[in-house]
Amino acid sequence: MKSKFRTKSIFVLLVIFSILTLSACGSSSDSNTGKTKDGKTLIRFATWDSEDSLDLQKQLVDKFNKEHSDIQVKLEAYGSEYDTKIAAGMGSKDAPDVMYMWNYPQYKDALEPLDSYIEGAGAGYKDNFYEALWNYNSADDKVLGLPVGYTTHVVYYNKDLFDAKGLPYPTGDWTWDDFQKVAAQLTDSAKGTTGFVFSGKPDPYDFEMYLWGNGAAYSDKNGELEGNLNSPKSIEVFDMFQKMEKDKIALASEKSGTDEMKTGKVGMFINGAWYIDTFKNAGINFGVVEVPHFEGNKSVSVISSSGLAMSKDSKNKDAAFEFMKFWTGEEANKARINYELPVLKTVVEQEKLNEDPIKGVFYSMLENSEGFTPSSFRIEDWSTVADDLNLVFEEIFNPSTLMNPKKALNDAAQ
Repeated sequence: MKSKFRTKSIFVLLVIFSILTLSACGSSSDSNTGKTKDGKTLIRFATWDSEDSLDLQKQLVDKFNKEHSDIQVKLEAYGSEYDTKIAAGMGSKDAPDVMYMWNYPQYKDALEPLDSYIEGAGAGYKDNFYEALWNYNSADDKVLGLPVGYTTHVVYYNKDLFDAKGLPYPTGDWTWDDFQKVAAQLTDSAKGTTGFVFSGKPDPYDFEMYLWGNGAAYSDKNGELEGNLNSPKSIEVFDMFQKMEKDKIALASEKSGTDEMKTGKVGMFINGAWYIDTFKNAGINFGVVEVPHFEGNKSVSVISSSGLAMSKDSKNKDAAFEFMKFWTGEEANKARINYELPVLKTVVEQEKLNEDPIKGVFYSMLENSEGFTPSSFRIEDWSTVADDLNLVFEEIFNPSTLMNPKKALNDAAQ
């Protein structure tokens, strides 16, 4: 799974210059005809993975090819240039048949709607995926991708610091009031410990989940900020985070907060599954628990979901979907289990992942988070809005400014 699913739009510029970068997209005489030289149906598959996970992907592609005498899948690894090459291919109508996808609002016009293919896959096919994931693999009420992997956000907590203070480990029914009390108890200036760390420059995409948990959002269903971003419930969330910082029970990190958590001097940190190995390798004795809830609401998380999409310009759409079913099926889901959280209910049940003390919490948060749509899917020019919100959030949490949240959000909503 791509570690973060947000980048600034470069599509327009790449369309203009796509002819110059066409060769980087793997164009060939074979792709022009949709056939290999020996007459097989050619499916180009683009991935953003690299290193160990790429080796596994090659093995899975080879397995598919051996099992299908009439289809040949060609793996194209774009790595860090993924978005550049995908956008260029779309602009020149030479995009891969199948590709990893996250930014559906950006690329939706170049993707094939999958609703009819999913229906043709039979009863129960769609239901085996966690329902919350479809919202993140759709745009304009059309399914544009099959879920591949995901992460929700959880609270990572340092067990050693809890033990040192004689505090019980948190449980999934805790509130934000409980969280703040625990953060205060974990903070000890004499020992240099702080209860909580969060990014002082929070990614707007991620931070909206705290507003959802308080019955608010950046925008309404029409993408309107006014009256939403600056609603009393939204302001209450920013006030709470800023107060924790002012009370010195929380640190507003210049980065994500990961480095501070790795020192062993911070009690709690909220983020996705990417940090499981990071904290293990740092020797942190940690546990995870659901994000706290506000009174009268449930614990909610944003979802970072990777999917598999089909190019609208593919010459071999039925064969492309055949490969997509394989890539998102049980066998491939299990094969990638060390790299991403499986998205199929049957795999989770068979592997007992929902009973795992770490991974199970991510699934609990996934089930809690059904029905929420990020504002990035509703606001047409999200990249510009996100840049503006980044600056506003930094003014609210920067220790040298600590701007009044109500004023800052009122200004931003105009």
